Amino acid sequence: MTENAKRATLYRMVMPDHVCPYGIKSKWQLERHGYTVDDHWLTTREATDAFKWEHSVQTTPQTFIDGKRIGGNDDLTRFLGGRVAEPGATSYRPVIALFGMTAALAMAASFAVTGSPFTVRAAEWFVSFSMCVLAMLKLQDVEKFSSMFLNYDLLARRWVPYAYAYPFLEGLAGVLMAAGALPWFAAPLGLTIGTIGAVSVFKAVYVDRRTLKCACVGGSSNVPLGFVSLTENLFMIGMALWMIAGPGGMAM
Repeated sequence: MTENAKRATLYRMVMPDHVCPYGIKSKWQLERHGYTVDDHWLTTREATDAFKWEHSVQTTPQTFIDGKRIGGNDDLTRFLGGRVAEPGATSYRPVIALFGMTAALAMAASFAVTGSPFTVRAAEWFVSFSMCVLAMLKLQDVEKFSSMFLNYDLLARRWVPYAYAYPFLEGLAGVLMAAGALPWFAAPLGLTIGTIGAVSVFKAVYVDRRTLKCACVGGSSNVPLGFVSLTENLFMIGMALWMIAGPGGMAM
């Protein structure tokens, strides 16, 4: 079979009330890699169940190449040389995306206000915007966040309500720091929660040598506790000290 004559057979659910997204992805992957796709639609639940029974599979879509069953969309991705993240695998992608976006947003805001993306104000906004977005992620599921947070935060383990209050406190500090408002309140708040957090993370990871998931980007992440969470807290401490010292536009 030549490169230009590659063919694949795809079975996927296409029903009036449901089109399988993984089937769409499989078709796109095959076409992107030069395959001509014989696209077979399973248009009813009965047809889908019959197909699964016939081929002894649990899910659709299913791809066949040269008469051999490749499998579902993840199996196809691996077959075509792609990478599939394993469930529960460590990933720093959420953190990279978050800090990349807040950095871009801070520079955009600085450019809109001052005409330059590279200003002290941009650095201040980067920290405060990051705090706000991190707080927002935690607030998506406060119950789950609090359970993860209680694994390592020293104050929360002594006073559980702090685990529930933390995302609100971080978000409030971030908003006030972004606005440069109430520095007499925002700076001590950021300094307090940042210091408690930094000490807690340092003790759990570098003293007790515990392996934990970080609650810094919410309760559903697979980011390991360590450098990222410590950086988050050091950002808060640094921003608070910057406000207290008053060398920039957010001076007291």
